Amino acid sequence: MDKINFKNVVWKEGKCYVSWNLNTGISSFGDTKKEALLAIEEALELYLTE
Repeated sequence: MDKINFKNVVWKEGKCYVSWNLNTGISSFGDTKKEALLAIEEALELYLTE
């Protein structure tokens, strides 16, 4: 399987971190930057497989 490079942005909003994928417009969140990036990865996998 080929690997696709996506551009993600993460910022703090209140007590949560928001992750936003610039290529697709999908966003997610987590309690830490790492959790937010893992959440956006999962959301992208779901988006790309459906």
